Amino acid sequence: MQPIPENAERRAALGAEITARTGLDAATIEEVLRAFYGAARQDPLLGPAFAGVEDWETHIANLARFWGSVALMTGDYHGQPMQAHRPLALTPAHFTRWLALFEATVRTRLTPEGAGHMLERARRIARSLEMGLIPLDLPARRVPAGAPA
Repeated sequence: MQPIPENAERRAALGAEITARTGLDAATIEEVLRAFYGAARQDPLLGPAFAGVEDWETHIANLARFWGSVALMTGDYHGQPMQAHRPLALTPAHFTRWLALFEATVRTRLTPEGAGHMLERARRIARSLEMGLIPLDLPARRVPAGAPA
């Protein structure tokens, strides 16, 4: 079996298929992001994480590139989300709230197929960020008596 070529034409074909199946396109994604982040900025738990955003239009444009790459396979985003979120001191509660608010937003603004597509990706992103940003509270390792440490 030959590998799937990763090039602009392949990404464009995948993106067109996703748009046909879900109704998602760049404009729709930006509209959803504006609604979602508008609500997130007002949320008592999530809002403080956005206090440091000085240029909201630049931030939305960056988010739109990210979600275009994630949801439509555009390949336009080249940032580092893990590093961008590291200084925010996020907790599991932040991820739970982010997902709940994101789900409520996409379910009211997108087709069921579009909402499902975005939610599947949002859940993966949240899980990955949470695992990368929040250290696990593991019990201390027990070394048997007489065993090298």
